Amino acid sequence: MDDIKPIRTKADYETAMREVGKLWDAKAGSPESDRLDVLVTLIEKYEETAFPIEFPDPIDAILFRMEQQNLTRKDLEPMIGPRNRVSEVLNRKRALSVGMIRALNEILRIPAEILIRSNRI
Repeated sequence: MDDIKPIRTKADYETAMREVGKLWDAKAGSPESDRLDVLVTLIEKYEETAFPIEFPDPIDAILFRMEQQNLTRKDLEPMIGPRNRVSEVLNRKRALSVGMIRALNEILRIPAEILIRSNRI
């Protein structure tokens, strides 16, 4: 494994990806499998910095979850409050409170990291 080096460029990345393709079916515990593990770790690190994935907007995340679970605005009332408050939040006229964030995280399983991002009000 002396020839393994950090992935710093797109060319390094593409070379590592080709190598992973060749090693994909390596037998567990073999030197090839060890090489595969190291390359995958290096690739993941490169992808984190080269292709960052930003969290979605909190309201977009709520709307997406509502769509996924066929929820209505009324279904959000136990988590956000009365109908007018739900409307204000979804229309970006009111920020999510800590209590709302906790409830949305607990009930709808929207990650808190997404919900605590600032709303565009």
